[in-house]
Parts: sequence; structure tokens; C-alpha cells
Amino acid sequence: MSEQADLERVASSLRADASDLRVYVEVLARKLEESFPGVCRVRRGGFRGKGAVREIAVDLGDERYALEHRDGSVTARHASVVRGITLKNEELGLDQWIDSLATAVTTEAARSEHGRLALENLLMSHTNEEAT
Repeated sequence: MSEQADLERVASSLRADASDLRVYVEVLARKLEESFPGVCRVRRGGFRGKGAVREIAVDLGDERYALEHRDGSVTARHASVVRGITLKNEELGLDQWIDSLATAVTTEAARSEHGRLALENLLMSHTNEEAT
């Protein structure tokens, strides 16, 4: 499959269920945690972190993607981080953030076996959701 087709499938997977932000953030957190264990961090509210997702952060190479969910709205950020120092930090619209994250995921898949397996897992979770 071509890199462009993978990019479109990843973006589609990351956009699934975006009509209801609360559900969308929960589903996105689950997909990213399952696909990128150890690379994706999810912070939840509530007692002992058992509540709704408050923040999702994913580090892919020198790129950090963070999505914060508060009071029915999201703030999406992208940062360039080199040796632990944030060089660039920008707020993005949700669609732009998804596209940028999808690009980073496909780039990571081309660069490493771990990235390729994570991409396959992400796409499989999307395919399984479509089938149900």
C-alpha cells in the first residue's frame, strides 16, 4: 500500500467519532495507547485517574502531540522537542492536528519496525470498528 493511502487511512482512523468530543477523546486515547504503548501517555480526571480523559500526549521522534479536553472543548498542540528542549510549540485546529499526527505516524512506520507495527495496530482497530 502506498504511503499516501496509509496517511489517508490513519487520518480517517484518528477522525472516527469526532462528532461527539467526549466520546472522540476516549476512543482516540484508547487507540493511541494500544498502538503506541510507552510512547502515548493519557491523563484522566476523577478519583484515582478513573474518570474522563483530560490529556493525551504522544511523542514520535522529535515531535510531541498533545490534546487537552476540558469542558466539552479540546486544545490541540504540536511541539518540536530536541534532547528534551521544546524548540517550537504551536496550537493547532483539531483537523490540522490530526493530519499532522497522521503524517508523523506514517513517517515513524517507514522508519522503524516498532512504528510499522503501531501503524498496523492503529489501522486494525479502525477496520474492526468499521465492521461493527
